[in-house]
Amino acid sequence: MDLKGKVIVITGAAQGLGFCMAEQLAERGARLALVDMNQERLDGAVEKLGTIGCDARGYKVNVAVEDEVVALFASVCSDFGALNGLINNAGITRDHMLIKADHREIRKKMSLDEWNAVIAVNQTGVFLCGREAAANMVTHACEGVIVNISSISRAGNMGQTNYSASKAAVAAMTVCWAKELARHNIRCAAIAPGFTATEMVTSMNQTVLDVITAQIPLRRLAEPEEISRAMLEIFENDYINGRIVEIDGGLRL
Repeated sequence: MDLKGKVIVITGAAQGLGFCMAEQLAERGARLALVDMNQERLDGAVEKLGTIGCDARGYKVNVAVEDEVVALFASVCSDFGALNGLINNAGITRDHMLIKADHREIRKKMSLDEWNAVIAVNQTGVFLCGREAAANMVTHACEGVIVNISSISRAGNMGQTNYSASKAAVAAMTVCWAKELARHNIRCAAIAPGFTATEMVTSMNQTVLDVITAQIPLRRLAEPEEISRAMLEIFENDYINGRIVEIDGGLRL
């Protein structure tokens, strides 16, 4: 896909990896629909992209709410006249052990609220956005690409029952959609990053970060730009479909 003039929706776009991807797409002439829950940061992201000549608009949407997602994609198609891509980047963590126990005494359990919050955004949000993006690409006869953001944690990471389950689901949905949507000229692939130097990760306790970094063969976190380059390759290489691209510095959980 030639990205010049193409309309791409990015969720979780106001900061971190999402905004890094927006900048790289803007440099290639894409037109961007930025989706986030933080209106102030969303406005700042749109303004910054505007200074480099990018046609970008912001949409405050909760990707876990069906009505909001349906309205989002209808608005994007109305505002831009087309839809060519989606990056399902929005995600949250609520990390806890399944249970914490002292001998036979249970100290804490992962709560149902902690489970539901992560599944709602990371899994249901990806489903809803993917469904509506595909539907609108088909009805508007647009060539399309969907890029999902999974994670190295999809293999199962201690303290991340909810997050790992959601990211495994994202990887599985990617394969399903690649098989189902190819007939409509829509490709789908995913990126499974390792630990990346985004605000969410770098705000972690430094001792924890040091332990994580020591386990990575390259002995450092990924830079957001390194993850974003894989996104560009998926969009621009028309034979990438149904694959999960791992970018983890050699780390295995």
